[in-house]
Amino acid sequence: MKRSGVLLLGVCLLGAAGCDDDSTSPSNLPIVMTANLSPANEVPPIANAENTGTGAVQITFNVTRDGTGAITSGTADFHFQLSGFPSSTTIVAAHIHPGAAGVNGGVIVNTGIVAANPVTQTNGVMTFSVNNVSVPAATLQAIVNNPAGYYFNAHSPTNPGGVARGQLSRAL
Repeated sequence: MKRSGVLLLGVCLLGAAGCDDDSTSPSNLPIVMTANLSPANEVPPIANAENTGTGAVQITFNVTRDGTGAITSGTADFHFQLSGFPSSTTIVAAHIHPGAAGVNGGVIVNTGIVAANPVTQTNGVMTFSVNNVSVPAATLQAIVNNPAGYYFNAHSPTNPGGVARGQLSRAL
């Protein structure tokens, strides 16, 4: 009986210690999304000389949450890299769009790349990074809730509708 009482006391203390654990509190840790980018994923798939490239994007959402865990504000940090495209290829825009695989959608988050200041190649690689892009809380929450319902793509002058696309997937 004495032994089971000690065991019961130990379990109660362990349970009480767990009550102070705020692991159920909202987390403001970054949320990381990734996508593999390919001309074959565009709708329709790229069939011209720019169909040879590949790439990847990492998008880090820096969010603030309320006491219920809902996202109340946030920003996005973008980093993408493309390679294997013809040497004349430049990137004149890059965005997040709503749309499942095979479906096109409008721009909802813009990286800020513009035709007047394109991303060009260095040694066959195009790399772009930008931080602190403001994103509406509702948009962030929708992407976090259903990453596969959104895609990232980059646009070139030859393929203004998009030259490389990938569906988002949550990495962290």
